[in-house]
Amino acid sequence: MIQYVTNMFGTKKAKKSLPRIPAGQRVYAVGDIHGRADLFTALAETIDAEIEECEADGIECHIILLGDLVDRGPDSAGVIDFAKAWGKRRSVRTLIGNHEEMFLDAFESKDVLRHFLRHGGRETLMSYGIERKAFSKLSLPEIQELMEETVPAKHRKFLRKCEDLVQLGDYIFVHAGISPGVPLDQQKKRALRWIREPFLSHTGSHGVVVVHGHTITDEPVQTGNRIGIDTGAYASGRLTALVLEDDARRYLTARETKKGNIKVDGAKVPA
Repeated sequence: MIQYVTNMFGTKKAKKSLPRIPAGQRVYAVGDIHGRADLFTALAETIDAEIEECEADGIECHIILLGDLVDRGPDSAGVIDFAKAWGKRRSVRTLIGNHEEMFLDAFESKDVLRHFLRHGGRETLMSYGIERKAFSKLSLPEIQELMEETVPAKHRKFLRKCEDLVQLGDYIFVHAGISPGVPLDQQKKRALRWIREPFLSHTGSHGVVVVHGHTITDEPVQTGNRIGIDTGAYASGRLTALVLEDDARRYLTARETKKGNIKVDGAKVPA
C-alpha cells in the first residue's frame, strides 16, 4: 500500500514533456531565403521526396516559409515564382518578413525605397531584369515608376497575402520573434516582423516554442523557448529547414559546396 501511494503521488520529479506537433503531422519550417533560388529549389526537392514517403504512411505535411524571401541574393523574383508554384502542389504557408514589408512599401514611399535599396532591394530589382547600369542613373520617382512597370502584380499580390504568425501544436512560427509577455493575439506586426531585443535574450517561457528567422547565426539556435534558423543563406551559402514531428526535431541544410554545387544534408539532433 505504501508503494502504491508513493507511485500515485510521485516522489521523483516527473519527466518534463517536450513540445509537440499534433499527431500524424510533420512541419518543415524554412529559414530566410533572401534571393537564393538555387538553395531553395534544392531544399524543396529533398522536402518533396520526404513528403511523398510521408503521404504513403498517412502523415500530413506542412511547409512554412519564415519570410525574407527577397533581397540581398541574386534571384528574388525566382524565389517568389517557385514559392507560388510550390504552394499549388503542397501545403505551403508563407510568412511576411521585414524585407517583404519594405519591398511592398517602397512602391509608395520614397523614404522606404531608400531604406529598401540600401538593404538588398537593388539586387531584388535586378532579378526582375532591370539593368544595373541604367538603374544607377534613375531618380527615386523614376525607380518607383520602373518598379510598377517591371514587378508583376501577381508577385505583389502574393506577398500581401503572406501571414504574420502560424501556430501548430506547441509551436508558433513567425519571422522575427514576439514581444515577451504579450498574448499572441495582441502581438504587433512590427514585433513579429522586426524584433530582436528583448525577444532574443528573454529566458522565460512564452507558453509555446517560437520558431523564427531574421537574426543570422552560424548554426541553428535552440534556447528552450525559441529556435532560430536563419543561417544567412545569401552570404553563407547555407539555407536551413527545421523538421518537426511529434516531439522530435531535425534539420535539413542546403549548402553550396566549394565546387559550386548544391548539396542537402540532414541530421538528427537532440530535442
